[in-house]
Amino acid sequence: MSAPATQRSTAQISVNSTAHEFDGPPHTNALDFLRGVGLTAAKEGCAEGECGACAIMVARPDADGSTRWTSINSCLLPAAALDGQEAITAEGLAEGESVHPVQEEMAVRGGSQCGYCTPGFICSMAAEYYRPERAADAADHHCGPNGFDIHSLSGNLCRCTGYRPIRDAAYALGQPEPGDRVAARREQPAPASANTDIHRADTATGEPGRYRRPSTIAEALDILAGEPEVLVVAGATDWGVEVNIKGARAKSMLAIDRLPELRTIARTDEYIELGAAQTLSELERELAGSIPLLGKLIPQFASRLIRNAATIGGNLGTGSPIGDTPPALLALDAQLVLTSARGSRVVDLAEYFTGYRQTVRSADELITAVRIPLPLSPMTSFQKIAKRRFDDISSVAIGYAVNVEDQVVTKARIGLGGVAATPLRATATEALLEGSPWTLETVHGAAETLAAEGTPMDDHRASAKYRTAMLRSSLERFFAEQEAGR
Repeated sequence: MSAPATQRSTAQISVNSTAHEFDGPPHTNALDFLRGVGLTAAKEGCAEGECGACAIMVARPDADGSTRWTSINSCLLPAAALDGQEAITAEGLAEGESVHPVQEEMAVRGGSQCGYCTPGFICSMAAEYYRPERAADAADHHCGPNGFDIHSLSGNLCRCTGYRPIRDAAYALGQPEPGDRVAARREQPAPASANTDIHRADTATGEPGRYRRPSTIAEALDILAGEPEVLVVAGATDWGVEVNIKGARAKSMLAIDRLPELRTIARTDEYIELGAAQTLSELERELAGSIPLLGKLIPQFASRLIRNAATIGGNLGTGSPIGDTPPALLALDAQLVLTSARGSRVVDLAEYFTGYRQTVRSADELITAVRIPLPLSPMTSFQKIAKRRFDDISSVAIGYAVNVEDQVVTKARIGLGGVAATPLRATATEALLEGSPWTLETVHGAAETLAAEGTPMDDHRASAKYRTAMLRSSLERFFAEQEAGR
């Protein structure tokens, strides 16, 4: 068992095995804190979590009680979120005069030119270097000959070196040597989440600011009941952008990302329940493909750096019409467990969104879990249409979950994102498909109905006409995928 959480008025943060104190304004991000204490390897490139120049490693709890070194964007994470935690920056990997194996391979294989992005690459590469499953993945054709998953560098961008030398460095890495202190740290539990309460004014404006991380959900719900205007944050991958780019500030923040009650997966005969504070990367590992539609969605969700921090509850909590999880979850007939000090209630996700970034969730409620009903539909697909294949916001996203028996569609669920003010179910198309033969002729007719679902608009990502065309073609693509897989 982890040690009990302690109340803190300042954050105590271990960086490269050295203790640091943070008592600045709560909106201060971890990157600014690190550079403020003289650790300048991590850089600010985009300030949006897209370039990876700010990547660091943090000690996170693994499912078996050990520690997993995890790379994250320090430009998005509040510094206060590292209270009681351990972090490693590029400066902290070397042992005395001996460079780390990741640093050595990057140097000898020409993996750096200007060097601005290199410390971020080093941290993401080191997190993969220490991934416990890497040795077993050497036979996986998705990984390199040493088991290195090159997608672990997703979200780290380089403008001048070119990616081949960086890939060569990654694929040249062996396994950690005996006595490697960072590898040895994995065998111990990750630090317990501190009970944090930092109350400091903004040094520039004098506006008050408060950051609280309670140790139990009961405490969190009490805070919400008494202060419904408090800003709830988890991975801060959305809020961090608002702070950095738009100068947003919150008078009071409530961090729920480490609440143990929100970090479980429960299975019954009727459903699989996913804790809302599980990160996308944690869900990918722990579900291990047991919900195939989520297995198709998660690798297309932003980058590995973002997925290491972003939570499934947070993606739903923003109410965004272009979030990637709602279309897939709508296709899965998902339900949300909403909890307040008054009790809990279960809401169908299809009834959750009420308007642009508006939902049925009350100000004193938290999303505590996502329920996926069983059994699962055997035919599923997640299609994301964006300007880039990875690490981009969807122009259109579609989730499919279909049952076919004796060549007749017995159940159809289609979730849509990016074509209306809210994510929505394509109910007219579903009704047309159900009871119809699973044929190309049926699909062609249903595709025209699907093209009329939603109210797409023109914006800088795509035109309404393009979004309509993508809806029409997506059903035909889904049919082709399923027929090719038979």
